[in-house]
Amino acid sequence: MESSSLPKHTVSDMEKVVERIPGWALCYIVNGDRDSITDEEIQMVDDFYESYRKGGMDIQAIYPVHDDDENFEAYFSHCPSFGLPCDVVDCDVMYIISNDAKA
Repeated sequence: MESSSLPKHTVSDMEKVVERIPGWALCYIVNGDRDSITDEEIQMVDDFYESYRKGGMDIQAIYPVHDDDENFEAYFSHCPSFGLPCDVVDCDVMYIISNDAKA
């Protein structure tokens, strides 16, 4: 059943930023798989999403940035988007400006 009251967002509605996402968080972010991470790590990811919400932005999707062969490369970063220094993957964070922030 399709609801007409739900907002429909297109790519043109979205903004994009590249973030250094810890490699350990990708299974949870991309697939919703909590089995391989701790409760503390889950909280760090959830806090990352919340930081966008507090800034008036609603994350719609997070995608690893791929090369022409559909591969992505992890590298060590002292400054990941959240958590301690670790291997990260550059990811496109697709978000919309929330209606509350537009007012």
